[in-house]
Amino acid sequence: MKKTITQKRPGNESLMEPSPEFTTAKLSQKLANQTALITGGDSGIGRAVAILFAQHGADVCIGYLNEHTDAKETQQWVEKYGRKCTLVPGDISKEAHCKKLVAAAIKSFGKIDILVNNAAIHYEAKTLAEVTTANMKHTFEVNVFSFFYVTKAVLPHLKRGCCIINTSSVVAYRGSPHLIDYAATKGAIVAFTRSLASNLAEKGIRVNGVAPGPIWTPLIPSSFKNKGIKKHGEDAPLGRTGQPVEVAPAYLFLASEDSSYMTGQFLHPNGGEIING
Repeated sequence: MKKTITQKRPGNESLMEPSPEFTTAKLSQKLANQTALITGGDSGIGRAVAILFAQHGADVCIGYLNEHTDAKETQQWVEKYGRKCTLVPGDISKEAHCKKLVAAAIKSFGKIDILVNNAAIHYEAKTLAEVTTANMKHTFEVNVFSFFYVTKAVLPHLKRGCCIINTSSVVAYRGSPHLIDYAATKGAIVAFTRSLASNLAEKGIRVNGVAPGPIWTPLIPSSFKNKGIKKHGEDAPLGRTGQPVEVAPAYLFLASEDSSYMTGQFLHPNGGEIING
């Protein structure tokens, strides 16, 4: 790289050598001909991400538990934009299934360029005493262990320039009095993301994450009673729950070349909460 000649403040970009890169010819199809594997891609944030990725040229493999109707609808939306979509139902809390999920993606598309670890579950408990051992174990198995299982199975297929995006939550940063074990799993995801990013930097594989705030997904009505559902998102500075479509662009940014100089970082579409850390 040639050295730029020292200039007087404020400096002129036109005199810099080499010139800074400030635009790209790729105005659309940011993920053209790429393949993404998305866990929990049947609905909610995962569905919005799958459809947005398809709009930008990516084929998608969706891992989900047993919500077949939702998964098929998401598949139809992906195909509507001319991309292929493979559905793989099963329990990602089991390592054997995670290996099968990755194998199915490779069989369908021959490669994986983008991994989105997104699936999660939570159980409301008003006190720590109400957090049952069974629920706590299941929450960690789905929210944390699956990230390790799927990522380990995907890594041999990732090349330089590929990326991993992990879904954490605002509660990883501020905690949650009624979702203590869930918040703990989301904090673990932050540490996992930052550690893995450092580990894979030399290989040119970027690892980032998204920490959404209160978003209107099936996890909400399936976890809370009516009063909690109605108040969901009220405490956010913007005063409302967010929509999956408002979160998906964060994943597109992290999956595309737009974020080529980012790894180990988190984006925070959370309705305005100020996050430290």
